[in-house]
Amino acid sequence: MEEDPVDRIVAQWRTERPDLDASPMAVFGRIYRIAHLMADRVAEIYQRYGIGRGEFDVLATLRRAGAPYTLSPKAMTATLMLTSGGMTGRLDRLERAGLIARTPAPDDRRALRVSLTEEGLRCIDEAVAAGLEPQHEALAVLPEADRARLADLLRDLLGALERPAGRGRVGGPGQVGSSGQVSSPRVSSVSRTAK
Repeated sequence: MEEDPVDRIVAQWRTERPDLDASPMAVFGRIYRIAHLMADRVAEIYQRYGIGRGEFDVLATLRRAGAPYTLSPKAMTATLMLTSGGMTGRLDRLERAGLIARTPAPDDRRALRVSLTEEGLRCIDEAVAAGLEPQHEALAVLPEADRARLADLLRDLLGALERPAGRGRVGGPGQVGSSGQVSSPRVSSVSRTAK
């Protein structure tokens, strides 16, 4: 198997700090690099639809809810692990772009409901399909059984990292979006033009 940059980094640490077990870097270095490379590729695709990854996550959350593709901002905030301010900013951009509509809740006019517009439904359906293409291409190098095993191993690792304090938790909670990627704090803009 050909050596990659992560192998070289781990080897350098073994040379410089032989007292440390740098082997976790072989796993996490690759996870970080894979996530970064795929996030960049997918973000480029989403830009064709006038959305960033944050807006994609909002649209995808509404789409996965099923018809009529409507949720409360509070439900979406909890699902996407955002602050209410962060959610409001995303909703404002999506509403200006005509991809969502905010309307009073029928049972409580003080509360709002967020729904996909026809344009929003078209946008998310096209963007999710396009965003999956590079993911399928990347995984094509692995036999299907290896892909399934890798998904299982990553699920176990993620579960270990997400355990509550005192139960083996070794890291903070990640913000995993609808794309399955860890969210970044970057703010993206939304434009009306897609394609």
